[in-house]
Amino acid sequence: MGVRAIVFDFFGTLTDPAAEAGRRESFTATAAALGVPADRFWQAMGASFPDRITGRYGDTRATLRRIARECGTDPAESDLDAAVRAQQAGAVLVRPPRPGVLDLLDRLRAAGYRLGLISDCSSELCEAWPETPYGPRIDAAVFSWQQGYRKPDLRLYEAVSARLGVPAAECWYVGDGGSREHDGARRAGMRPVLVTNAAYPDAAALRSDPDPYTPDLTIPDLDALPGLIET
Repeated sequence: MGVRAIVFDFFGTLTDPAAEAGRRESFTATAAALGVPADRFWQAMGASFPDRITGRYGDTRATLRRIARECGTDPAESDLDAAVRAQQAGAVLVRPPRPGVLDLLDRLRAAGYRLGLISDCSSELCEAWPETPYGPRIDAAVFSWQQGYRKPDLRLYEAVSARLGVPAAECWYVGDGGSREHDGARRAGMRPVLVTNAAYPDAAALRSDPDPYTPDLTIPDLDALPGLIET
């Protein structure tokens, strides 16, 4: 079957892969607001990642309160206010658009393709999504934090397919290969496409839970996607 919808991964696929290297630094101001050593805060955030991205820590404020307590601090409400602001500002720093990606999304929509998203993410992205430049360009966004499960759980792929109104067999899944996402897409019946991020040689080391499955469709950057679709 032909392609009617394209489902994207978010971090490292729609976002600038180079920005991911600044994630640890983006937590520094949050740790300071909570009165927690930066290294301890980074370790706690990393250890809690599987639970945070499936909603088990709650929203950003609840998450930061819990992380602070795990680090031995009970922050005042005013400190939490400052920490939430710092965390949200830090989250903006790690999600700038990949160069040219907003124009690409506009072109794909103008060409009649339905656009979807599946992201393993914590609360910050979900809370800010409508105000991001991506929000108005994506027809159906599915977030692990809201769904309660993460890639490669087939329910994520089923959810985005249903929201797009397009059968999985007519969806392509495009991502940089973290979280075993392509194997999940394949098992869900979608056509997976790997973005190798050839211009970002350090990006692969930053992927979470790399995918052992390599799709037969591979592109070095997202700007090659329209040509791949045409062929």
